[in-house]
Amino acid sequence: MYVTENNKKNFRSILLLDEMISHNRQFKTVPEPDDKALEPFFVELMAKGYLTTAGLYYAPTAKGREAYELFNKRFQEYLKLFDIFSFVDLTAGEFAFARFFDFDTDEQWHNFTNDPRFEDLRIAVAVFKKLDPAEIVFMSFINEHRIDTETGGWQMDLASDAIWNEIEQICTAALKPEQLGTPDVIEDIVRQGTDLMMDLLREEEAHRKEEEAQLATTGGNAQQGTVVEEYETVEYYEPYYDPWYVSPFWLVPLFLW
Repeated sequence: MYVTENNKKNFRSILLLDEMISHNRQFKTVPEPDDKALEPFFVELMAKGYLTTAGLYYAPTAKGREAYELFNKRFQEYLKLFDIFSFVDLTAGEFAFARFFDFDTDEQWHNFTNDPRFEDLRIAVAVFKKLDPAEIVFMSFINEHRIDTETGGWQMDLASDAIWNEIEQICTAALKPEQLGTPDVIEDIVRQGTDLMMDLLREEEAHRKEEEAQLATTGGNAQQGTVVEEYETVEYYEPYYDPWYVSPFWLVPLFLW
């Protein structure tokens, strides 16, 4: 089994903290009818020190915010690193992301990546790096807006096992390293993907500097002073040239239950 009870607690907790921290959503300690399904999760988060109460509402504690920030660090790395392995042509040895900057619209990109020759190797890479495949799929659900907290009844969906069963099925059906051939095959794929990621980061950096230079010459200042996050820099990802490397924060438990 890939999706454990701990996974379910972690993923539900991240989604609820995201609603409170990033979307300023307030949940009453005496829940509204739609929120009653969430009450057991709030109670457990309170008991473990991740939530407190502020007047009539639940509020994240410093401990809760730390757990949320830890997940966000992983998520930003997922977007830069693991998405590279979403579309790989194993026969040709090509990565769809090698052509990422060739398309002007999301629609063009989606049409290109819908080609059945591309395989999703994110789970295989997660297994190779000894990371939790279920967390990688959960991140893909977030990135693809598969969990919609604006839709009526989302609370019941979160309380049910439907989402987690789907993640379990994806993990089970996904290609694993041993299905790709000898151990050196997945290692080579990870090396190629890392090289491509670094090339894309350099291209992003070049585009950023070009935009800044254009603004400077035209007197614009909309982007001047923009802070480049650490996870967006080439230097930050250089340790990943070692195919077995993972940032230390992937090894820290998100929550302590």
